[in-house]
Amino acid sequence: MKKVNLLHNPTAGDNDFTKKELAKLIKEEGFECSYASVKEEGWDNFNDETDFLVVAGGDGTVRRIAKALMRRRVLDKQFPVALLPHGTANNIAAALGIGGEVRDIVKKWHHHHLKPFDIGKIRGAEGDLFFLEGFGYGIFPRLMKVMDKMREEDIGTTVEEKLKTARIKLADLAGDFEARPCRIVADGKEYSDNYLMVEIMNIRSIGPNLVLAPHADPGDGWFNVAMVAESQRPRFESYLQALANGEKHEFDFTAIQARNITITCEFKEFHADDERMKSEEPLEINVELLESKMQFVVTDK
Repeated sequence: MKKVNLLHNPTAGDNDFTKKELAKLIKEEGFECSYASVKEEGWDNFNDETDFLVVAGGDGTVRRIAKALMRRRVLDKQFPVALLPHGTANNIAAALGIGGEVRDIVKKWHHHHLKPFDIGKIRGAEGDLFFLEGFGYGIFPRLMKVMDKMREEDIGTTVEEKLKTARIKLADLAGDFEARPCRIVADGKEYSDNYLMVEIMNIRSIGPNLVLAPHADPGDGWFNVAMVAESQRPRFESYLQALANGEKHEFDFTAIQARNITITCEFKEFHADDERMKSEEPLEINVELLESKMQFVVTDK
């Protein structure tokens, strides 16, 4: 019998399942299941007999588990991660093709394979930073700041309401957000312009399911760098307004593939996944791809 460790964020998303319901569902499918809430101390004391970790939460919870796994020593057991998408955007789960009813996802674990997942290592900023989804400057960190200042009742209570609010705010920002000079050197090739947004993407989407790199594969050993210059503002506004209205509208982001990227921007705010940071002076940031640092449990669609 496979042993799994259920790591649950009880406050994520719409909170459709209690811890007892999730654990019961997993056990009914023939898995031995232990439980830990990521809101309590000691959740990261993993038992070496565990076959894989199960994360019931959103993208922020996945990042938290990734951080704990990266702290483990080389000789320690490295655990694959299975996802039960339980958050608001669930961009990482979408990138891995994981979705649908929880019970159906669990059933598929009996016939799974492991998907390698790259991680971005950030040098030049304070602290030991990494990302699973994306790192960038410009309008997206500003959106994060705006959303952080909003009252919970104004954002909404359901997943759909929260995503719609974020998309509307992003569209509102696009009209007068100031583009700033940025210099990007990607695998030795330079790109310089006044940009509204520069995002180094490991997966296809960030934030409120904003698809910036539709062909990105988090296990292919490449980043996708999405850039929106000042000259592209009108088309970018149209794209964001359509997104806010729930309409389908294509936008051809200037995107390049690279493994090692150095970026210097006049913006003071930047982000790594859902973590927003600020510097007093422009920083020279180096982003390095760490290949196949994690493994996720996936199944054929």
